[in-house]
Amino acid sequence: MEIAKSFEPHPIEARWYPEWESRGYFKASMDTNARPYCILLPPPNVTGTLHMGHAFQHTLMDCLIRYRRMMGDNVLWQAGTDHAGIATQIVVERQLEAQQLDRRTMGRDAFLERVWQWKEQSGSTITRQMRRLGSSCDWSRERFTMDEGLSRAVARVFVQLYREGLIYRGKRLVNWDPVLQTAVSDLEVVSEEEDGKLWHIRYPLASGQGTLVVATTRPETMLGDVAVAVHPDDPRYQHMIGQQVLLPLTGRNIPIIADTYVDPAFGTGCVKITPAHDFNDYQVGQRHQLEPISIFTLDARINDNAPEAYRGMDRFEARARILADLESQGFLDSVKPHKLMVPRGDRTRQVIEPMLSDQWFVSMAGMADNALSVVREGKIRFVPENWTSTYNHWLDNIQDWCISRQLWWGHRIPAWYDDEGRVYVAETKAEAVIMAGGKTLTQDEDVLDTWFSSALWPFSTLGWPDKTLELGAFLPSSVLVTGFDIIFFWVARMIMMTTHFTGHVPFEEVYVTGLVRDAHGQKMSKSKGNILDPIDLIDGIDLESLVQKRTSNLMDPKQAATIEKSTRKEFPDGIPSFGTDALRFTFASLATHGRDIKFDLQRCEGYRNFCNKLWNATRYVLMNVEGQDCGLDPALPVSLSVADRWIISRLQDAEAAVHEAFRTYRFDLAARALYEFLWDEYCDWYVELAKTQLAHVEDAVHRGTRRTLVRVLEATLRLAHPIIPFITEELWQRVAPLAGKSGASIMLQPYPQPQDEKRDATASEALGLLKELVNACRTLRSEMNVGPGERVPLLISGNTQKLSGLEGYLQFLARLSEVSPQSAGLPDADAPVAVVGDIQLMLKIEIDVAAETERLNKQIAKLEEDLVKARAKLDNPGFVERAPATVVAQERERMERFSVTLKELQGQLARLQNRG
Repeated sequence: MEIAKSFEPHPIEARWYPEWESRGYFKASMDTNARPYCILLPPPNVTGTLHMGHAFQHTLMDCLIRYRRMMGDNVLWQAGTDHAGIATQIVVERQLEAQQLDRRTMGRDAFLERVWQWKEQSGSTITRQMRRLGSSCDWSRERFTMDEGLSRAVARVFVQLYREGLIYRGKRLVNWDPVLQTAVSDLEVVSEEEDGKLWHIRYPLASGQGTLVVATTRPETMLGDVAVAVHPDDPRYQHMIGQQVLLPLTGRNIPIIADTYVDPAFGTGCVKITPAHDFNDYQVGQRHQLEPISIFTLDARINDNAPEAYRGMDRFEARARILADLESQGFLDSVKPHKLMVPRGDRTRQVIEPMLSDQWFVSMAGMADNALSVVREGKIRFVPENWTSTYNHWLDNIQDWCISRQLWWGHRIPAWYDDEGRVYVAETKAEAVIMAGGKTLTQDEDVLDTWFSSALWPFSTLGWPDKTLELGAFLPSSVLVTGFDIIFFWVARMIMMTTHFTGHVPFEEVYVTGLVRDAHGQKMSKSKGNILDPIDLIDGIDLESLVQKRTSNLMDPKQAATIEKSTRKEFPDGIPSFGTDALRFTFASLATHGRDIKFDLQRCEGYRNFCNKLWNATRYVLMNVEGQDCGLDPALPVSLSVADRWIISRLQDAEAAVHEAFRTYRFDLAARALYEFLWDEYCDWYVELAKTQLAHVEDAVHRGTRRTLVRVLEATLRLAHPIIPFITEELWQRVAPLAGKSGASIMLQPYPQPQDEKRDATASEALGLLKELVNACRTLRSEMNVGPGERVPLLISGNTQKLSGLEGYLQFLARLSEVSPQSAGLPDADAPVAVVGDIQLMLKIEIDVAAETERLNKQIAKLEEDLVKARAKLDNPGFVERAPATVVAQERERMERFSVTLKELQGQLARLQNRG
């Protein structure tokens, strides 16, 4: 049965993925004789949908997984999702709000039941989308961070760290979201530059002998000031160090202290110190034993530690009132515009408040030292290597980790309190009750930071604390593929936790990818309206749906109108369907080391054409070999031509290049090697050469050509499968039997290996010459305006022995009527001559003297114009002195090339005119 005339990806994708999964092809073999290879999927949020960053990284992981699986390894791609404490709780709370319900009135247990219901109904969106991308995870082992087994591991780790003295409870400064009313991690804080103001406030000296002027961007926090700091070497203020100032509006006196934290060049060189509401000030306060004064409630209103006039006010309402009072009392010196970085919660967009609160912490110093040493000793390698220094810098400056969150959804902290406030830390309440001697206990209300359970991912997913076969086989895993933004928040913590609890590193290599940006290099974001949905690239989306998708939920009508306008301009016809394989090949081709990715739909279109090229080439091969003798019978003679030997030799080079590319995580080079071999050499050259061979009368040549066509194509399909799995599976099913291969799936086939004995330098040299000759003939035809259907004779002279055996190919590919060697040299004619090494070529054709004269005059005029421009540049001292030396050298080379070509054309014109 003939394959379809055109490549339609969707029915192929819809058929093959369920087939692969249902047959169990994604499962780890657990073959003890095979080398283990494991990749941990960075668990996406259970609330999430597949974005371009996911799709990019998942493609690269799947390429490695499919490659190692075909290499015969015992492969596990460990999949799973993260419970995403804050994100999930917000989603469910908003659903409740729409139903006029509130979690606090529902109670904790009822609320958590609703969250679990939501998780079961909607929590698998992203894993369904991963399947659309072709991700071959072992779904039978899929994990969720709040599964029973992983929750047991979380409790075990917490209790052990607590008993080792590495987990403690204390009052420290944390990022506080006053809307969510919980501590949040640095990763959940987005700092963006905004237009603000810098207020200069006079603080009178307590002695009455003058004032200090203090600059601040947050005047409301002055109610919690405990000191004013100056640099110890600042001569303006050295005489004031140790004195007191009167804190305006409060009636309190506070000291003037000296600290090198102060930048004398910023503002007035005097800094108000508010340890309870600024991280840097907190450190200064610690150094000077200053007692912090917290002035905010947990919802960011002024509390009772502040003067009565401001109590109960929202922080920004209080700011306005405080500024008015400062001005009316003569304390406000000046106000200046000032750009500043404002920290906002990534979920609520509210300004984050540094807040002193009672939290649970992990002491990091000792574990950080171990994490630094395993990288320093080469047990873990970063790719690209420059990320090692970033990792080291973060760990060298590590602070204790706040692990408690004031939420309901998440792993509840395994600590219980008796009526006297004594704490009992245990894995279960039953154990805690025994520890407390049977007392009535109440569990801590807080839950653990989501990153706590994520930090255990490398070993908890494999069954720890039990000693499982998987733990023995796949720890450490082979490589972690991740973004640079979570090297500290996740990667470093996995290294610390895994080495501490298992004695192993979690993974041997960390491949750090770039960020996927839009075609203009801008970060993709909802606010910019430049987000691309990978599923839309696979399926296509019409313009109106795309506009709706990009503008929905935007509160600002002007912003929505701007995004709609730009979307209609950029995608007037919407986004076409590219299919999964084209998208994956695009991602692979863009995956260079150390660079962010500029994602351009034109690349997607180009690689969709590549898939079409592969489909059409396979269709041609099948039409010419199915039902024919493909050289499978060893009793029948097979003759391999120079073209056959050349493409077989080039296949070995391509195989070696792809192996090396996967080994070094150069997916771009793997994609390039496949593209160049398949399109440039197999399709554009070998298939065309094969046409001349299939016209040969000798059966042995026919067999050799057919065998080479199908064997090389079959191997190429296997070679390309890790990157473009769907089209290669579909085509392999048809090609494989003709190449003498059998099996249920291309996934189960061995990956092609280069064989040195099949490399053929002689054939490669011959085909290299043939390519040059054909290209030279095509250039001559173009220069002579010879139509594509017109066959003309070619005259050749020089070392024509090199052409032995290539004449037929040259005649066919260059559309020549004959190839005629000229032992006495080329005739003295007016036709252009091409030179390839020591061979000269001329098309034997009658020339229209007038037309050729006109053509030559046009070319000469253009060259003379180019020469004048180049000479003017080089005669300009400003250009020669200021331009880079390489640019000047290139310009001189261009001028020289123009001169040589001009001389040749003038000679041709002179000969033509002499003839006339």
